Amino acid sequence: MILSRLAARPVLLAIGVLAALALPWMVYPPVAMDIACWALFAAAVDLLLGFTGLLSFGHAAFWGSASYVSGLIALHWGVPFPVAVLGGALFAAALAVPIGYLSVRLRGIYFAMVTLAFAQMIYFVVNQWRDLTGGENGLQGVPRELFGVDLSDPFIFYYAGLPLVLAGLFAVWRIVRSPFGRVLVSIRDNPARAQSLGYPVDRYKLLAFVLSAGLSGLAGGLYSISHGFASQQDVYWTTSGQVVMMVVLGGIGTLWGGALGAALVVELNDYLATAGFQEIGIVTGGIFVVIVLVFRRGIWGTARDLLEAHAARHRPAPSAVAPAADGAPGRLSSPA
Repeated sequence: MILSRLAARPVLLAIGVLAALALPWMVYPPVAMDIACWALFAAAVDLLLGFTGLLSFGHAAFWGSASYVSGLIALHWGVPFPVAVLGGALFAAALAVPIGYLSVRLRGIYFAMVTLAFAQMIYFVVNQWRDLTGGENGLQGVPRELFGVDLSDPFIFYYAGLPLVLAGLFAVWRIVRSPFGRVLVSIRDNPARAQSLGYPVDRYKLLAFVLSAGLSGLAGGLYSISHGFASQQDVYWTTSGQVVMMVVLGGIGTLWGGALGAALVVELNDYLATAGFQEIGIVTGGIFVVIVLVFRRGIWGTARDLLEAHAARHRPAPSAVAPAADGAPGRLSSPA
């Protein structure tokens, strides 16, 4: 089974990269960029939820604050858009330090509620600081500049921004597969045992929180540059709820399931909005309930479990040791 998983990883990686490259050919390019940004956002949240065991309802603060900071940098400094996006990501990571320091000592619903409270504080600041953020009108006219190259075409911008998304996804994958990621999983499963082994649990949680926030900010900054504006919706609590829904749909702790959940939710929202349907939340909420009831481990997680169960059923039975008549060690023989 381990060998089969190792053999399947390059194949799945190649399929994922090809799907990312072909995405703007299959859907409207701005929607493809939205899917890519939300996929990175979902992976960042899954790093905290699926591998550290911390459910945050406040990640809209990092996605949204990075959207505004990246937009402000691009507007006032005229730097290439990757620099503006990285500036937003660094701001989100810095913002996560005090928030995480005050939050990671809490567990369960208390952690979720405290992160939600901090996110609403950021929303209030964005709403009141109108001279900087534009208030209810948002931050408009954010340029897309890359050393004089015209990126106004959404199709071209998708391929210009895709390397940032892939780099972010690779960072999440590398974190999860590193010894640091193994410690996070042990903290998720049994924090008391991890503490007894000498690991500073709160410090690891804080670092995971900051990394998740920085990657969320990377996605949020690219999202605002792609749309050419940043709005209050980016920092509102429903944005946190939507990305958590994507992670649950794809499968918590699967890492790549969040990308699948993001593609489904973004494409469904775009389809319903294009069709003129007003109550989009009713449809997405209904689908969410059905998938949670039918696919307990999410779409990706359930599919993976089914494939593993199928492979286990068709795996050859192990040989047994047949004892010799004289009591000497027997020879290997297949079961009858």
